[in-house]
Amino acid sequence: SEAYASVSGQNSNNSVRVTDAFLRAVREDKDWELIRRTDGKVAKTVKARELWAQVGHAAWACADPGIQFHDTVNAWHTCPGAGRTRGSNPCSEYMSPNDTACNLASMNLLTFYRNGKFDAEGYVHATRLWTVTLEISVLMAQFPSKEIAQRSYDFRTLGLGYANIGGLLMNMGLGYDSPEGRALCGALTAVMTGVSYATSAEMAGELGAFPGYAKNAAHMLRVIRNHRNAAYGNAAGYEGLDVRPVPLDHVNCPDQSLVGLAKSAWDEALALGEKHGFRNAQATVIAPTGTIGLVMDCDTTGIETDFALV
Repeated sequence: SEAYASVSGQNSNNSVRVTDAFLRAVREDKDWELIRRTDGKVAKTVKARELWAQVGHAAWACADPGIQFHDTVNAWHTCPGAGRTRGSNPCSEYMSPNDTACNLASMNLLTFYRNGKFDAEGYVHATRLWTVTLEISVLMAQFPSKEIAQRSYDFRTLGLGYANIGGLLMNMGLGYDSPEGRALCGALTAVMTGVSYATSAEMAGELGAFPGYAKNAAHMLRVIRNHRNAAYGNAAGYEGLDVRPVPLDHVNCPDQSLVGLAKSAWDEALALGEKHGFRNAQATVIAPTGTIGLVMDCDTTGIETDFALV
């Protein structure tokens, strides 16, 4: 189609970084200054809401641009001592400083659904196993440049995730856009991430923390505490956040055992992290899984719903 008739359409995903200040200007219908990169002067002043509407219309019309919530991304950044996160990979699951890389692996959630029940014990075991596997893969991977290889060794970022949440919800008879569906998705994500960080801390006890940990320890533990607070379903008590997260919805989760697992996983991640540090600056991502999802025979991709059923 015409969208692919240009070089930019063929070779890029376009994203817009928006700050909390810009979003406040949108909410309050204020002006917004567009700043030139070359000399830092104001190129022109526009209405924030009008610019926001243009971005929204473009995304609706052709799926570009994506939005990166700059201040929120950096508030949850485990290694701000290495520099602010300014961009992502094209699929947007990996957020970290420039010249780093992340090896991915995603679990098919539907394979853990057996005899009408989600196998939480198997899910935790798989999460631990794949965290170790990805940690090993850091030293086995090939990187496109010396700089990226070095920073990958320095931060040892991992990308464990899952696919087929839509397929799981359909098989469980839960609406994708329902409180129960969102609560289950939140619980599964909290369990996976908490267990993965706890496993990373265990490995740090044996092998040492990642080389960049000492400089970022206070920041990373703050982020871990915020994750734990969210897993406990708390609306307040977060550290260093201007925008509070949506906490785990305990009440609507259809499998209460997952709520208990989420809380205990983050308890362990924090306790072990305080003792040993972490082997990896990052443990999990939710990738789109557009390619491997097909190989794994998934009905749906990463976190997306089933598309065009009819």
